[in-house]
Amino acid sequence: MNYTSQLWLFFVLVFGAVILPGLDMALILGSALTGGRHNGFAAVAGAIAGAACHSVIVALGIGVLLKIPGTFNTVLIAGTAYIAWIGVSTLRSSAPATLANLPQFIRPEYGTIALQAFVLWAIIALTQAGVYGSVVLAAAQVRQGLATKPWADAMLRRLVGSMLIAIAIWVGFESWRRL
Repeated sequence: MNYTSQLWLFFVLVFGAVILPGLDMALILGSALTGGRHNGFAAVAGAIAGAACHSVIVALGIGVLLKIPGTFNTVLIAGTAYIAWIGVSTLRSSAPATLANLPQFIRPEYGTIALQAFVLWAIIALTQAGVYGSVVLAAAQVRQGLATKPWADAMLRRLVGSMLIAIAIWVGFESWRRL
C-alpha cells in the first residue's frame, strides 16, 4: 500500500470514529446547545488541541520504539490486532467506539516520524472541524429556536447537564474499576 492510500484509509477510520456519538460529541453538542456557537466552537478547539497532544505523545513514543531493532513489526501487528478488537467490540456493544490508531500509520519509509504525525493530526483536526463544526452550527440553530421558549431552554440545560454528569460518573467509575 502506498502512502496516499494509507492516508485515505486513515481518514476513513478517523471519520468513522469522529462521526459516532461519543464523549467529544456530547461535550461539543452540550456546549453549543447551552452556550451557543461561541462555546460550541471553543469545545471543538479543545478536541482538536487534545488530538494534537495525542499525536505528539504517539510520535515521541513511536520514535523511541523504532530505535529498538525488530519493534516496528511488533508494534504494527499489535496495532492491527487492537483495531480489529475495537471493530469487534463496536459491533458487539452499543457503547461509543474509541480510536487510537496513529502508530499503525507511521512508517519509517515514509519520512520523519514528526512530519508523519503532523500529517495524521492534520487529517484528524480537519475531520473534527468539519464534523463537529457542523454539529455546532446545527445545535446553535436549535438553541435559537428554543430562545423564544424559556421553559424549553431550561429543560434543555437540565438534560445536557444531567447527561454530562452521567458521562463523567460512568468514565470515573470505569477508570476506577480498571485500577
